[in-house]
Amino acid sequence: MTNEEAAPKAANIFDVARLAGVSHQTVSRVLNDLPNVRPATRQRVEHAIAQLRYSPSPAARALVTRRTRTIGLVTPGVPDYGPTSIALRFNLAARQARYSVHAVHALTHEVTDVRAAVDELLRQRVDAIVLIVIDVAVLEAIRTIELGVPLVAVAATPRASSTTISIDQYRGARSAVRHLAELGHERILHIAGPASMPDAVERVRGWRDELAAHGLVASDPAAGDWSAESGYRVGSTLELRAGDGVFVANDQMAIGLLAALRERRLRVPEDVSVVGFDDVPEAAYLDPPLTTVRQDFDRLGELMMQKVLIAIEEPDSASQDAPLPTRLIVRGSTRARP
Repeated sequence: MTNEEAAPKAANIFDVARLAGVSHQTVSRVLNDLPNVRPATRQRVEHAIAQLRYSPSPAARALVTRRTRTIGLVTPGVPDYGPTSIALRFNLAARQARYSVHAVHALTHEVTDVRAAVDELLRQRVDAIVLIVIDVAVLEAIRTIELGVPLVAVAATPRASSTTISIDQYRGARSAVRHLAELGHERILHIAGPASMPDAVERVRGWRDELAAHGLVASDPAAGDWSAESGYRVGSTLELRAGDGVFVANDQMAIGLLAALRERRLRVPEDVSVVGFDDVPEAAYLDPPLTTVRQDFDRLGELMMQKVLIAIEEPDSASQDAPLPTRLIVRGSTRARP
């Protein structure tokens, strides 16, 4: 007996489909844990997979489906906590779904650089592209391009779309301002992120609308760039008086603001209350611990992967998703006014 005769033939996806009495597309949906498969059908497919000891290889699956089981990820070329956390959680979710991720950094926020990153991924024959958007103009520009593969964008935008997913920056900002207003602060300032970035735009919008809901006046927001240095710079010159509240568009700028307030002999929270956004790991260990708005990046990574799988396997069933909620984390940097 030759080695070729002795080695049993490995089962393929068509063998599983034949044994379970379903199409190979249904087997693929079960393997990718996609919706729209009846429980009884799913159980039959899983039983056939176990009986045949079927283990799909990336090469075999690419031949059958003309797919590479690789997803292209375009990330901004900045080390900010939010985009970095989103990319990490998405990579973990993709790995659990047995996909690999090819990540490319866009060198700048310019549309031309993002398009170059997308073109590089398309040359790698990726099955879909995920874009972490930090510039308002980029998403609209990329949407006009015929890519030939599904596009899923992580973008804070008030215009819902079947291809976008986000965390609710707007309501998160409103919860931060509402907290300060309910503590009795009648003057609530804002240190904003860059005006071209969707997260910053939505947080400014939430700040303004919540102030209006409480009958409070919104002055022009101070401009930061997400860095602690910019928070310190703004905080060194910001016109403040005892009893003010400050909503800062991210925790890094809030850290810089706290340092500037210490130098100015303004006590937090006795003189000024401060609220950040993101809940970075250091926030709970600052002096004082920072009240902030937490974003669920773990859940976002899972939903990103689910949307990618649906876009690949069931493009006709794609639907709009409500933004994920945020959670206000109250710590020692805020207090009620006397």
